[in-house]
Parts: sequence; C-alpha cells; structure tokens
Amino acid sequence: MAGGKMNLTRLLFNKISQVVIDILVFSFSFLAAFLIRFEGFPSIYPFNKLLFVCPCIVLARLLCFYLGRVYVISWRHFSIRDALRLTKAALPLSLVMLFGRLLIPGEISTFKMPYGVIIIEFLLVILGTLSARIAWRIAHEASRKSSHSSANSGSYRKNVMLIGAGDAGNMVAKELINRADLGYRIVAFIDDDPQKLNNVIQGIKVMGGIDRLPDIVRRYCIQEAIITIANAGSKDIRRVVEACRGANLKVKIIPCVAEMMDDNVKITKIREVDINDLLGRSLVTFDNQAPEVLEKYQNKRIMVTGAGGSIGSELCRQLVSMWPKELIMIDKDENSIYEIDAELSSCKNGIKAWPIITNIKNRARMSSVVDQFRPEVVFHAAAHKHVPLMELNACEAVLNNIKGTMNMAELAVSNHVERFINISTDKAINPSSIMGSTKRINEILIQELAANNQKTRFACVRFGNVIGSRGSVVPLFQRQIANGGPITITHPDIQRYFMSISEAVQLIIQAGTLGNKGEIFVLDMGKPIKILDLVKDLIRLSGYSESDIEIQFVGLRPGEKLYEEMLVDEEKSTATQFKKIFIAPPNGITPPNFHDLVSSLLVSADEGHAEKVVAILKNMGIGYTAEARPH
Repeated sequence: MAGGKMNLTRLLFNKISQVVIDILVFSFSFLAAFLIRFEGFPSIYPFNKLLFVCPCIVLARLLCFYLGRVYVISWRHFSIRDALRLTKAALPLSLVMLFGRLLIPGEISTFKMPYGVIIIEFLLVILGTLSARIAWRIAHEASRKSSHSSANSGSYRKNVMLIGAGDAGNMVAKELINRADLGYRIVAFIDDDPQKLNNVIQGIKVMGGIDRLPDIVRRYCIQEAIITIANAGSKDIRRVVEACRGANLKVKIIPCVAEMMDDNVKITKIREVDINDLLGRSLVTFDNQAPEVLEKYQNKRIMVTGAGGSIGSELCRQLVSMWPKELIMIDKDENSIYEIDAELSSCKNGIKAWPIITNIKNRARMSSVVDQFRPEVVFHAAAHKHVPLMELNACEAVLNNIKGTMNMAELAVSNHVERFINISTDKAINPSSIMGSTKRINEILIQELAANNQKTRFACVRFGNVIGSRGSVVPLFQRQIANGGPITITHPDIQRYFMSISEAVQLIIQAGTLGNKGEIFVLDMGKPIKILDLVKDLIRLSGYSESDIEIQFVGLRPGEKLYEEMLVDEEKSTATQFKKIFIAPPNGITPPNFHDLVSSLLVSADEGHAEKVVAILKNMGIGYTAEARPH
C-alpha cells in the first residue's frame, strides 16, 4: 500500500512539474514574441497590458493541451507521433488569435495581436514544449543507460550484428543499446537493400548485404547474429541461417509482429530460430479479436473435447482471450487436463473453466455432461491420430473416432448447441489408412446430420501435420538428434504439408464462424515439404552438420502415403471471406447401405473383430483399400 501511495505521489509530482514547465514556456513564448517582433517592448503595447493578456493566453494554451490529451503522453517515451499531437493541440489558439487579428474591432484592441507576434509565439511554443520533452526523455534514457551500465560494468557483453535495418531493426537496436543488462554490444547492421548501405541507425552503420557477412564477422569478431526483419518469410530466414552457419555464427530471431502484440512478449525477447521459421512459407495469421469473430464466442458456454491434447489445449488458450462465459474442458487423460487447467488458472480473467475427466465413447456419461453444462459451442478435437498405431488398433480407432464423434454430434443436435466444429485431417482425402478412413466417415456423417438439422451449425476443419504436436514427427527427430542419431525417415521422397499449432487453432476458430451445413474448411498451406529437407534443417538448427548425424531410411509404414493429397485445389475449392481459407468440395454421394455398414462397423469394433473392421471399411465406398500404397 505504501509503495502504491509513493508511486501515485511521484506520478502526481511529475504531472504538476510538466504543467509548470509548460506554463513557463507559454509565458516566455508570449513575451519573447513581442521582444523579437519589435526588438524590445513596443510603446503601443504597455507592459501592464501584456501582463494582463499573458495569463489569458497561458490558460487558453493549457486548456488546448488538456483537450488535445497532451498531458496523457509519457515524456520519457516521447515520440514523433506525440510531437504531431502536441502541434495539433497548439494550433487552434494560434488560429483563433489570427482570426481575432482580422475580426476584432479596433476599439477592442487588447487581444488584437500583430501577425508577426502570432507566428513567432506559435513557433516558440512548439520549440519550447518539444525541447522540454525531448530533454526529459534524453535525461531519462541517459540515467537508465548509466544505471544499467554501472550494474553490469563488469559483465561480459558479446558482439552482435543485426540483420535487417528496417523499423524492427531500429527498435531492437534502440532497446539493446539502452539495455546493457541483456549482454549485447551491437557492432554492425546487415541489409541487402543498397539504399541503406552506409546509413547510420542508432549510431550503428549498415555495412553491407548478406554476401559480406563472413568478412564482417571476421573483421569485427562478431559472435552472434540477430534477425531483425519484421514478419520475415521462411525463404529469407533460411538464406540468413545458411549464411550464418557458413560463418560459424550463432543466429537468433526477434518475435514476429503477431507475437509482439501479446503484452507478455517484448521485442527484446530474442529467441532461437526454430523449425516454424523454416516451413517454406510465411505463417498464416487471422484476427481472432475481430468483432465478427468475437461475437460468435464471446459470453458463450464453450466445450472443447480432447482439451488436453496439442490442438485442444491451444484452443483453450486462445478461447480464454475471447471472453467466453464458461469453458468446459473434456479429456480422458487426467494428467493432460490437470496441466491445461493449471496453466489457465492464472489467466482465466474470472471465466469459469471446468476440467472434466471422461471418455467421449461413453454416451450416457457425455449426455450427462452436456445436459449439465449446456454448451452453446462445441469444438470436437478428441481423436486418435497416430496412423501406424491405428493400423494396429483398428477397433479402437473406429470406436473413438467414429462412435465418439457421433456421440458428440448427436448430443449437440438434441441439446440445441449453436455451433459444432469437428477437427478432421488431410488424411481423410482418399484415405489409405484406418485413421484417415475414420475421419472420412466422420465428415460424411456430419454433413448428413447438418443437412437434416436446422438449429445446430456444423463445420469440419482439415489441416496437415502440425509441427510441435504430440503426433508430429518433429519431436521424434529432435530426440533422435539429441541422442546423436540415427534419424529414421520412412522414404527419401516422402512429403507432407506442415503448419504450426497456432495456425491450426486460428483456422479452427475462424472456420467455426463460417460453418453452417457441415462444410469442410481447409487452409492454403502452400507446397508440401520433403521430410528429408525438414530433417536437414533440424540438424543445422541443432548446431550439427549433416555429416555428424546419420539418416536412415526404414520404409513406409502400414497406412502411410508417400505424398499427401493436395489440400486446396483451386479449381474445385470455394473461397471464403477469409484469405487462405477455402471450402473443400463435398465428400460425394454415399451408397444406400452406408449407414448399415457404419452400424456393422461399430458392432465389429465393439466385439474386437479387427479383420471385419478392415473388410467393412473396404466396402464403404470411401476409397479405402488396405493395400493402398503410393507409387
């Protein structure tokens, strides 16, 4: 409490000091304008007359500055934008004085100022108030820099170069210069733009492009590079990383603009370059705080199944920021639910979050949960996703992915849920695996359910492999690298579409606002990535060369494709209001006995007859054959 009072007192003192300084500047500017214009006090304006008018002008200036919100500006962070606001606040009174000079009758000459005095007074006000604020900021930064330097005078600081001399580079340089405690000494800027060559930014010279990097590293004993290109594309990052590796230079990167919008992430939170930066395309971001998106989720009771998984937990994180009324987190794994509930406990902002341990296959239990919490929106992320494991556990794949999904979808209809968003996969396209087949059947059943229902809006979302998720190959490769190899890849030509967890969840949230009749939404993920190239990038990012880690090719596993189907076929897909999100064509006409086959499939799975499950899947008309393999 005492600290709070002290801070309030200090703030009040600062504001009063600023107002007093402005009063002195206004008074001086008014009187000095006469002295400059007339080279002394003019006889036609007696001194007592000026002393009468001066306080009126000062009070009017203070009122204009107050109405112009000049006094909410922090002097220690005064910027060019703030200077423009200050100028706008000073202009109205000068215009009033100018019109007064033209319109005030000669008999009332007290407030009738000469043109020269009006112009000089305005210029002196701008010059004086700007100078006071700039001097205050310079003094603050010098004091801050001095305190950091003295506190770290004996600490080691590494020589670094900043790659990217744009606005982001300027911001990073400025912050690093003022933060000696971060342990960086900026030696040079690097930028490929020839117009920036030899420019000086924050006292640091732009010494050339990437082609000069090795020479600059040797000449100035640079130990680390920081990529300071805002929203740098993966091609640019890959080129920079390769150049830095060639010069035996450690490389880091600043957060992207989307990350920096988070109050918890500062521009100086420099991090290692990771595999997300090298996806082969720029990350896709959506504005989930847009009004048309928020209105679909704000103040709603939202249920997330599979909430403990990679996608489900990230869904919960992003949904909390959208202010739902309640968040119901469903998962059969108590440890996963415990972790996400504990993580969200500090950022729920008063939102009720309910961690529920149950299994979506249990219809009676799920009916009780849905009846208790009455969700208005359901995100269905619970599923078995490991292709090779589901080949060995076909019955469990069918029960969990089909029976569990239909339990949730049918309960959504019977309980008048507003929106139901089903998480699917690119492996549902011409499925060659048990897992992909179950997802394809889900899409068909949900589209039929949506066609026969008017109250609940359904949507399916397909995406490729998610980097960093539990089912991703990337963590496996990273563990193999940490163990010194070998890295096991199924085939030298195998390719996959990749996206980040954040991209996947943003797509799910956006698609949830568009879905109506079970449409299948997909993200334009660019071109697929060769797994071999991905592995080579991971090896380099881990600080090794390709000769250090052995790569072994072990052959395709059961149900695995060499090439995934194209997610977005522009000739067949339909664009949406969101860039990069498309609607895939419908799954097509199902055979007349499709529902009978589904029923038989569930019975066979429940009885544990894996051979029957595979046989039924072959006859369902969804394109699945157990022998399906790529050429």
